[in-house]
Amino acid sequence: MTPDHEVVIVGAGFGGMGAAIQFKRMGVSDLLIVEREDDLGGTWHVNRYPGLAVDIASVTYSYSFEPNPYWSRLFAPGDELKRYADHVADKYDLRRHMRFSTVVEGARWDEEGQVWVLSVSGEPPIITRYLVTATGFLSQPHTPDIPGIDGFAGRVMHTTAWDDSVDLTGRRAAVIGTGATAVQLIPELARTVDELTVYQRTPIWVVPKIDGPIPAAVQKLFARLPVTQKLARLANTGLLELVMIGGVLRFRQARALNRAAAAVARRHLRRQVADPELRRKLTPDYDFGCKRPTFSNTYFRAFTKPHVHLQTSGIERIEPDGIVAGDGSKAEIDTLVLATGFDLWDVNFPAIEVIGRGGRNLGTWWRQTRFQAFEGIAVPEFPNFLTLASPYSYSGLSYFTTIETHMRHIRRLFGELRRRGARTFEVTHEANDEFLQRVTAKLNDSVFYLGSCATSRSYYFNQHGEAAILRPTSTISARREADSYSLDAYTYA
Repeated sequence: MTPDHEVVIVGAGFGGMGAAIQFKRMGVSDLLIVEREDDLGGTWHVNRYPGLAVDIASVTYSYSFEPNPYWSRLFAPGDELKRYADHVADKYDLRRHMRFSTVVEGARWDEEGQVWVLSVSGEPPIITRYLVTATGFLSQPHTPDIPGIDGFAGRVMHTTAWDDSVDLTGRRAAVIGTGATAVQLIPELARTVDELTVYQRTPIWVVPKIDGPIPAAVQKLFARLPVTQKLARLANTGLLELVMIGGVLRFRQARALNRAAAAVARRHLRRQVADPELRRKLTPDYDFGCKRPTFSNTYFRAFTKPHVHLQTSGIERIEPDGIVAGDGSKAEIDTLVLATGFDLWDVNFPAIEVIGRGGRNLGTWWRQTRFQAFEGIAVPEFPNFLTLASPYSYSGLSYFTTIETHMRHIRRLFGELRRRGARTFEVTHEANDEFLQRVTAKLNDSVFYLGSCATSRSYYFNQHGEAAILRPTSTISARREADSYSLDAYTYA
């Protein structure tokens, strides 16, 4: 088969754009980026709910090679991230490679033609020599299976499909979920609606948010002397690494640091909520880090308002005009907001059907064995295939750390491919097994396996009970490995 393109990237978020930038740097011009949405930006295009903002400081949540000196706040609002994505696409001439509203249903490796064949909804197949999936960790929204939800007579909105045309003023609303998205959304809804009931299954660790506008003078300084912004990024990254690597991934060695982080969160809760019973309901009973913590100065205060109610007895059923809780009480509502997150382990890994050598189905293989990917990017039996947001790939707390590590891996791999004059690559089982053994051994020191995480209901854990998202190394170590992994980890032809 003759390929339509040399490289096809599925996903036009920051991961897909980072991969495209790396390929273009290497002189690959026959490049296609397919995106199911009608514009680029990934989560920052899809999500538009009130209160949307980064939960990592803006100086860190961006490409290190493309800093934005003009963030308006320390934690930038979502529309600024979308504008930043547009800027990156324009500067690196990525738009001409993009095809929007293109839904890839699956991909199959053609052994005879040595190409990938992508099936596209309502369109002819796309044939490519190299396939990169960049569908993100959080791309498949989860809708809870609650009795009666389909019969609710009011308005239902998932946070990933927010309807800006709906005026929530004076409404009686309910929010299901108290994860990171809900922490941003609930205070905003509390300012608008007449009644708000929040259904919490699992409380979340929340620490103070050191936020505020970035003065124009500082923005000008960042623009004039980029090294100053680099230093700010380094300081913020170092703090995140201290908490994440020390208190979470090195729990065995740094339990005191983990306890200190939890103490900060508890003190934050005490200062904002006077009612001891409400504090009890909002206090997690699992260790800090088992579930991704977040930052907010307004979340706890929202529950102290008389028209905001916290329900922790579960949901018995949904009726046309309201929700019946596990304790038998009913909240009459006209608007239901689903802040129920994403389905990672059942449909997100991978987000499309991927069939490799010998008919191996990637999703089925992962679920029947173990979730795994060499250096968090390559899988044996899947030639010429790289999967970015994959098991054991997330490094640090900023997604951009992971993206740039992948970019380094691509540069090294395709450089060797060219040096050898080869057209196909495939990671060996031996290299994949060694990497899996190494990262899982390191995770044995983490809070996930040594701490108390049973009640966390964390998306970090898959159906096998393994915390298979995070790469248990520092950012520096991950980048060093991306620059130095053994090239013999792959076979070439």
